[in-house]
Amino acid sequence: MTTLAHICRHPVKSVGFEELARASLTEGRALPFDREWAVAHEAAKFDRLTEWQPKMNFLRGVAGPELMAISARLDEATRQLTLRHPTAGEITLFPDTDGAALIAWLRPLWPTDRPAPARVEHLPGQAITDVPDPYVAVLGLASNRALGQHLGRDLSIHRWRGNLWLDGLAPWEEFDLLGRRLQIGGVVLEVRERITRCKATTVNPETGRADADTLGALEQHYGHQDFGTYAVVVQSGDIALGDKVMVL
Repeated sequence: MTTLAHICRHPVKSVGFEELARASLTEGRALPFDREWAVAHEAAKFDRLTEWQPKMNFLRGVAGPELMAISARLDEATRQLTLRHPTAGEITLFPDTDGAALIAWLRPLWPTDRPAPARVEHLPGQAITDVPDPYVAVLGLASNRALGQHLGRDLSIHRWRGNLWLDGLAPWEEFDLLGRRLQIGGVVLEVRERITRCKATTVNPETGRADADTLGALEQHYGHQDFGTYAVVVQSGDIALGDKVMVL
C-alpha cells in the first residue's frame, strides 16, 4: 500500500522548509503558503512583482547554499514566520511588513559576490515557484533511498524541496504515473511532468554545505537529472499524513 509520508512547504522561496501534519488543497492551486514570498536580489529584472517571474530574479539555494539549511514555521492565521539556521540563529517576523529585518538576517548567509538581497516580494494568488504553473511536487521515498544507496549515504528529503512524499512506490515508479491521477485523502491530483534538478540538491540541509553529487549520481546510474514529478490539483480536499494513495 502506498501512503502519504510527508507534507512539506517552503513559505519563502529557497528560504526555509517546513513539515506539516495535514493540509487543504484547492483545485488549480499550489500547496497553501508554499513559496508565498520570495526575496528578489539587486539584479532582478523587475521593480515590483506584478506577475510570475523566472527564478533567476530571486535568492536561490543553488547560488547561496547556506540558505538550504534554514528551517521554517509559519502561523497561517497571522502570517507570522519563524526561521532557524544553525549559525544565524532564529528570527520571527511578518514577511509582509518586516522585509528589511528578513533581508538583514539573510545577508550574512548570502555570498558577497552575488547581487545582494533587496526586497521581499509577494504575489497574491500565485506561488512564486520555479515554473508559472500551479504545481504540487510529488516525490517517492524509495527513489530517494535508491539514490542515497548509490552515493553511500542517507539523503534528506529536504534537498529536493518537494511537497508530497509517497511511501510504498517502487524506486522511480512515480515517473510511470505521468498522465495518471492520484487520490490522496479527499484530493485528486493529475501527474504532469518530471522535475529536472539543479546543484542545490547537492547541499546538505542540515549544514548548508555541498556534500553529495546528486546530479552526477542521477546521470551515471539513470541517464538523466530528474527527480520527482509535478502534479496539478484537479479535485479540492484535505490530506493528512498516513492517507492512502490510490492510482485512478
